[in-house]
Amino acid sequence: MTATLSKLLNAMGLVAIDTVLVLAFTDQLWYRDLPCGICILQRAGFIAAGFGIALNLVFGPRASHYGLAILGALAGAMISADQILLYIVPGSGSYGNDVFGLHLYTWALIAFVLIVVGSAFMLLFDHQFDPSAPLPERLTVLPVMSVALLGVLAVANIFSTLAICGWGISCPETPGGYIIFNENLGLT
Repeated sequence: MTATLSKLLNAMGLVAIDTVLVLAFTDQLWYRDLPCGICILQRAGFIAAGFGIALNLVFGPRASHYGLAILGALAGAMISADQILLYIVPGSGSYGNDVFGLHLYTWALIAFVLIVVGSAFMLLFDHQFDPSAPLPERLTVLPVMSVALLGVLAVANIFSTLAICGWGISCPETPGGYIIFNENLGLT
């Protein structure tokens, strides 16, 4: 695998992660389906995995960058699996909207598994790590835009989390609204 192909595959992977985060925000803002505390942690897992892939795009592919992506995806997968297990018992209900018959936390688990498999697959190609291999040309539009979008989404998630959870240590299990829009600004 050439460094250029590695960069393209990493950019496509980051675009997929960005898409998941954009869809989560769309569900939150358009359908007014506020994320629960566990959902926010899953978003953090996507951001951590995306950060590992973004490091590959900015600094070149390294095994440690793929390792960060895998660790972020594994953490997110464990959190998603935990949420699935909370609602797996018949009659226990569910949280949030479903898409094509599966809830978003189930789709998140599938996406996390795909990130782990994709990163592990990329680790199989040693030529991309060869320091004597020619460096790929300057970053093109797709990698730059995907890295920039991940940064914007990470900051937006911080503000969204503060708006929903306030300054407290824990978020409400089923958020009823944005705490910062309450009259006490969530500072109590």
